Amino acid sequence: EDLYCARGDMENRIKECQLDLYADRTSAHTMRANQLRLWFASFAYVLICALRRLGLARTRLAAATCGSIRLKLLKIGAQVRVSVRRIKVAMASACPYAAEFALAHARIRTAAQ
Repeated sequence: EDLYCARGDMENRIKECQLDLYADRTSAHTMRANQLRLWFASFAYVLICALRRLGLARTRLAAATCGSIRLKLLKIGAQVRVSVRRIKVAMASACPYAAEFALAHARIRTAAQ
């Protein structure tokens, strides 16, 4: 049962990578371009898994799929102001996942130090 369930979980991760991160888009004319697309999709998957593991632990997005994290946390409308010393991100007050965004940002900053 452990082996079969692990196989099913791996199939779900492959499907998630193909559908949510477009890892199956290999429509370029050269093999190098297709390989680069697959590398980008793999790198995006690793980054989102790290974000889920480090930044979103014990939140309502802790068990979310890559597509849900992309739509609810990364694909948001915000105003970005860049100055000499700071980058300020201003979100709308009605953003439903602003608390998770701020918590993930704080956790990733402390993990990087």
